[in-house]
Amino acid sequence: TVEADTITAKKLCTAFGIRPPQFLEDAPDTAYYPLLGLGISRELSKRLKLPQYNTVDDAVSLLKKSKNIIVLTGAGISTSLGIPDFRSKGTGLYAKLEYLGLSDPQEVFDINLFRDDPSIFYSIAKDVLPSTNRYSPTHAFIHLLQEKGRLLTNFTQNIDNLECHAGIVSEKLIQCHGSFATASCVECKYKVKGEEIYKDLKAGRVARCERCIRQLKQGKVVSMKRKRSSNGQSSNKRRRNSFDDSSDEEDYSTKVAGVMKPDITFFGEDLPATFHDRLVKHDRDLVDLVIVIGTSLKVAPVSEVVGFLPPDVPQIYISRTPVSHVNFDVDMLGDCDVVVAELCKRAGWELKHDMVPKDQNVEVQLQDGHESRYLFKVIDA
Repeated sequence: TVEADTITAKKLCTAFGIRPPQFLEDAPDTAYYPLLGLGISRELSKRLKLPQYNTVDDAVSLLKKSKNIIVLTGAGISTSLGIPDFRSKGTGLYAKLEYLGLSDPQEVFDINLFRDDPSIFYSIAKDVLPSTNRYSPTHAFIHLLQEKGRLLTNFTQNIDNLECHAGIVSEKLIQCHGSFATASCVECKYKVKGEEIYKDLKAGRVARCERCIRQLKQGKVVSMKRKRSSNGQSSNKRRRNSFDDSSDEEDYSTKVAGVMKPDITFFGEDLPATFHDRLVKHDRDLVDLVIVIGTSLKVAPVSEVVGFLPPDVPQIYISRTPVSHVNFDVDMLGDCDVVVAELCKRAGWELKHDMVPKDQNVEVQLQDGHESRYLFKVIDA
């Protein structure tokens, strides 16, 4: 099909659930062949659904008997708190960032762009900065698993740090993409509590390192500002000039304090070593149930976790929309908070949270054409 020019390798990559990196955007189609090969290989080696698990009651039974549960979470577990997810059409963060004029809204979280012009990230930081310490019923559900001695690890892709507020202990929490809990200077690596730069983040103002500032006042050179092109604009004028607050007269000899970067993992940065170590050296041999909640599993390497774990370990999926590139044993579609509350009710567990009405009634229906996919909907009493 590709060789016959019927369809491009680039387009086929998306069919296999692979999001090509931005640097390949203008590359010839042959540059996408390795990624396409990866997608085909992943499809051929896709985990087979376990035939003995098909119903909501099966999922409840797994919850009650499992002792080492991995919970992998995404932005969907925080949306009920007013925190936007990233990829929902129209309402997701990336959809709201189109006004920036970037070739891809994901570039806001590109580490090279941040180093070149941090003001772009700071201009939208208030939209991703957690505005509350309140956590959702789904966070409470994960904490309940911990309290019952059933939680092995919560791998979260979220950067809002709400897992900590919900009481998930650090020994059982891997923040795959970091969080706003701390921030570090990109020059001297000085680390502070995230709250210390919240004022700048909320104001859209680039935060500078206090230690660098002190050293500058003492006459110590900390860093040099990048030399600008002769016309006073950066090389990426189209997408950056409206955010640059530097004067045209500045050159490479200007002394500046380092920029403070929230300790979230940008595209182009490695995930924390604890992610790999925990998954490979600890969890893989212990896990007896996998629950994926509120994520479309599109960002590697976290998206590859479910495929890395032993295929005979049951896997259940909870989210608003299904995924096609992973064969889960039971899919439960709907508001994450509603689904986990219903599971707890059926398990005879008390899920304490003021966002879960005591008289909540949930309708559960098998989706047409599927043997293990269910739709959850709150109905009037």
